[in-house]
Amino acid sequence: MFSLLNVFRFVAFLEGLSYILLLGIAVPIKYLANDPQYVKLLGMPHGILFIAYIALAFTLKPEQSWSKSTFYKILVASIIPFGTFYIDKQYLKQA
Repeated sequence: MFSLLNVFRFVAFLEGLSYILLLGIAVPIKYLANDPQYVKLLGMPHGILFIAYIALAFTLKPEQSWSKSTFYKILVASIIPFGTFYIDKQYLKQA
């Protein structure tokens, strides 16, 4: 079933994965091998997923009745590596 929460969980997973790939593979290759190709390849999809994650979080806040603290944790998780996976486990899976 395609609920908005399930879409958010899927986007959160992809955003987290793209962030890890960007920071863990593409950026080191850019600076160690002087090859910016992978950053260009992964940068745009990650940016789109990041914006989708934030937009969906704002859309779901009233529906899920998240407190300010929970909502801020969900937003901050998008800029911390592996943060979206933690949010999925702690807040989204049980909702």
